[in-house]
Amino acid sequence: MAQPMTKAIAVYRQPNDAKSFDAYYAETHTPLVKKMPGLRRLEVTKMTGPGSDVYQVAELYFDDAGARESALASREGKAVVDDLPKFAAGIVSIYFGEGREA
Repeated sequence: MAQPMTKAIAVYRQPNDAKSFDAYYAETHTPLVKKMPGLRRLEVTKMTGPGSDVYQVAELYFDDAGARESALASREGKAVVDDLPKFAAGIVSIYFGEGREA
């Protein structure tokens, strides 16, 4: 049985300028996220199809809640959080959860 993982999930609604959002996310934000201590995996899903106001979902996987909280409290984690208003002000929501393979 697969080990459960703890997640931080960022849900981004439609940006005003998708091209600028995508460039900033790829070139600036993603490298910051990948520096977070304890991050096991980053999955980014671009939503497709009509009718959704969700543009993109990013799932950050950690071993457990303690690892996630330590990562967010770290210098690197604070840099990630401080970066969000620079490109995603008003369009991002952050959630925490437990995941497992079914």
